[in-house]
Amino acid sequence: MNTPLRHPWLALLVAAGLLAAHPCSAADADTARKQFVLAEEPPGSLTPTAAKERLDATPQQVVVAGRIGARGMEPFLEGKASFVLVEIPADDHAKKPGHDADNCPFCKKKTANAPMVAVQFLGPDGKPIPIDARKLFGLAKGVDVVVRGTGVFDAKLALPIIQLTADGIHVRRAP
Repeated sequence: MNTPLRHPWLALLVAAGLLAAHPCSAADADTARKQFVLAEEPPGSLTPTAAKERLDATPQQVVVAGRIGARGMEPFLEGKASFVLVEIPADDHAKKPGHDADNCPFCKKKTANAPMVAVQFLGPDGKPIPIDARKLFGLAKGVDVVVRGTGVFDAKLALPIIQLTADGIHVRRAP
């Protein structure tokens, strides 16, 4: 019988290999936070709808204010500094505790044609930072953020999605 307990050295080698293969440490996360987290909200933020009207296939600097969400889908990519933004509902009913815009017929109707914003944070190697955005920035679904970066919008895509490579994030805190 060959169980993991029979060969404890094998379990140690596997664990050491997994740890060595994981490129991010606490120091990497702290460095990324210092690089990307903005103490103050950047000026000139646009809604995703307004940003869509301004952007095209040529990368441009933009500041977008949105709410983390993805219309019934998971807004985060597991293990990546990436998430999806949707419009922040302007109605008072959306500010009530426990409101879920994904399941609210009024919010769904108002945002049916609004674009989503796919946000990603890249490391020095040009690849997405391999730290989950929830851990890296303390984010959760339903949190309002303002993101600054380079955005593009391709009207030829089947879904209206702005692609935003971020260089800064400000998390709006509830009053």
